Amino acid sequence: MGHVHIVRDLPSPQEGFARTVRVYTPDAYDALPDHRFPVLYMHDGQNVFAHPESARFETWCANLALEHGVGAGRLEPWLIVAVDSGAGRMQEYSPWDEPRNQTKARGEAYGRFLVEHLKPLVDRTYRTRPEPEWTAAMGSSLGGLISLYLGCRYPEVFGRIGALSPTVMWSEGRLFQEWTAHSRRWSRIYLDAGEQEFIDADGVPLNYGEATRAFYEHLKQVGYADHEVALVLEPGGEHHERDWQRRLPTALHWLLG
Repeated sequence: MGHVHIVRDLPSPQEGFARTVRVYTPDAYDALPDHRFPVLYMHDGQNVFAHPESARFETWCANLALEHGVGAGRLEPWLIVAVDSGAGRMQEYSPWDEPRNQTKARGEAYGRFLVEHLKPLVDRTYRTRPEPEWTAAMGSSLGGLISLYLGCRYPEVFGRIGALSPTVMWSEGRLFQEWTAHSRRWSRIYLDAGEQEFIDADGVPLNYGEATRAFYEHLKQVGYADHEVALVLEPGGEHHERDWQRRLPTALHWLLG
């Protein structure tokens, strides 16, 4: 297995506070010193890795899923840069205000931190492939929404987007209004949710299965082809890390393979 390097108190000038960032270098990173690696950026970094310093017992186990995919010949090795969420997770993963539960958006500043500060730092520090075809963003729930926002706002940076149970209905479906055309850039977008997945977020009803299907159909209508966008609706899938962990190998295979 590779290594998880935890960087604490990394300044985010765009947001005005410091963050914790966890960087997974795959086994091949040390074994192939002349090789350059693509990079997957993930949100809720404290829940991403099978690691003793993760925040909870049930995580995405992204490091295990990646190495298993590499070992089976389904994936090439990727670096994974997982950014911990802060004290105001709902705000920082909201690109736009959500008046129904008084959430004030800070997602624009978070996106600028990733694009203007973190990615250049990662590209200077590690042997990366910086092009958008080799740069991915992935998250779940509001982390899925902010991943899609990054793909819409910065297609010249993030060419691959993974959105598991994405909250695309947030802000009265503002993402539908913003993503009105094909980016005309190399794209690969993976969407999934539980078929009947539903939660209530402080009085805001969120029907994930229905909304994720609707957003997939929206992307197809604005010009994304079958090789550019995929949809998985899992019978019985719920809004929980164990469900995202279960679907992650499929997501990685389609998105990064």
